[in-house]
Amino acid sequence: MNKLTDRVAVVTGGASGMGEAIAQRLAAEGAGVEILDRQDASAVVAAITAAGGRARAHLCDTTNEEQLAAAAQAIGERHQRVDILVNNAGILSGRTPLLELTRAEVERFMQVNFMGYFLTTQKFYPWLRHSAAGRIINVASRTYFLANPGQLPYVASKGAVMGMTRVLAKELGPDHITVNAVAPGMIATPGTREHSDEAAFDRVMQNQAIKKRGEPRHLAGLIAWLASDDAELVTGQMWLCDGGGYLL
Repeated sequence: MNKLTDRVAVVTGGASGMGEAIAQRLAAEGAGVEILDRQDASAVVAAITAAGGRARAHLCDTTNEEQLAAAAQAIGERHQRVDILVNNAGILSGRTPLLELTRAEVERFMQVNFMGYFLTTQKFYPWLRHSAAGRIINVASRTYFLANPGQLPYVASKGAVMGMTRVLAKELGPDHITVNAVAPGMIATPGTREHSDEAAFDRVMQNQAIKKRGEPRHLAGLIAWLASDDAELVTGQMWLCDGGGYLL
């Protein structure tokens, strides 16, 4: 039996990469998936529909309040609730030394990777309150723990996501909404391949307890569990999905 039958899930950044895998897994578990992305997600919707699932796509920039408000209103009115919100849309970085960083670059990461999550959560919260099993799942990053030199804007933005996760877990608990964060290891997506070659992926894999390259489906499986009734008492936590590469 699918664990998310008839749930309404919103996935940001679902047109490709990890977001695509997340949207497909939630749909496979029975959820109706609403994808928000700046890019055209019609191919993902078509794949989900062909597999027997339900999905819609919305062109939406998560840093644009007007677009977010319109998407939230349309989705909320259509379903009269939202059960699952996965904040995934974000940007990745290469490595830039401190003295070469600009204020604009730091602000760009905070705007997309943190403010986008905040604004999306704020706009969909009124509809999550109508759910009997509200779930907010924020995609953070293992890089926060590794503190890689040269990745200050990215690490800081993901650290802010973790802080938001902890605060909202307590703030939204009375509404029976769980709030968790997931931190993937190095997963081969179009975004990570822009900054890393095959040798880099192999080096990371060799440092893991489980010598297996991370794939989007691994993170999607963890998110599907957090979205299910099995995780109804799990909130305010950070979940690493990296094959044991970093041990908390």
